[in-house]
Amino acid sequence: MEITWLGHSAFIVKGMNSIVIDPFLTDNPSASTTPDKVSCDIVCVTHGHGDHVGDAVAIAKKNNAKILTMVELASHFEKAGCEAIGFNIGGSVTVGNTKVTMTQAVHSCGADAPGLEGGAGVPAGFVIESGKTVYHAGDTALFGDMALIGMLHPLDVALLPIGGFYTMDAVQAAKAVEMLKPKIAVPMHYNTWPPIKADPEQFKLEVSKVSKAQVRILKPGESFSI
Repeated sequence: MEITWLGHSAFIVKGMNSIVIDPFLTDNPSASTTPDKVSCDIVCVTHGHGDHVGDAVAIAKKNNAKILTMVELASHFEKAGCEAIGFNIGGSVTVGNTKVTMTQAVHSCGADAPGLEGGAGVPAGFVIESGKTVYHAGDTALFGDMALIGMLHPLDVALLPIGGFYTMDAVQAAKAVEMLKPKIAVPMHYNTWPPIKADPEQFKLEVSKVSKAQVRILKPGESFSI
């Protein structure tokens, strides 16, 4: 499996299929690519905020890809002309050779992406099984049931926000690593704008105090393989 950070919370996960998660690229000051260059089979959107919906519609249409998201938010994508699969927390969907399970996330809600305004269910994270198992936490605070996610889904990689202000910070994210028990932890959702300025080296230090997980600090556009 190859994992590429596109900036902010956007990733491409290439396993048995190619999955793009929260593809906020246009107007993203940290984006490493543009929507027209993204190839994928599946688009996963954690919640309706514009910095996560991003370019999901354009990318899905270009690639004839299915959008996997919260059931209420799926209706917005369908109205935009996309094929969307709306499911809910605790549920799983299999597309091709990839299984995606929706998890809880503790965050605010509502769709504010242009053309997608309105109710959007609740925010979520995803456990993606596509040869290896990856957890994308979405935007979230720290919550105790992360321990259950790690118990139910032995994780190869956890993608975790560290920016504070809108989500958990580096110290809290390190506690999440302790509970999730992934082999590798990758920080995300930081340094895009001043309110979420954070030092990923602090995250790495805090993780070393509580876990044997390897921390991979990526630059936008950088990849690693597992």
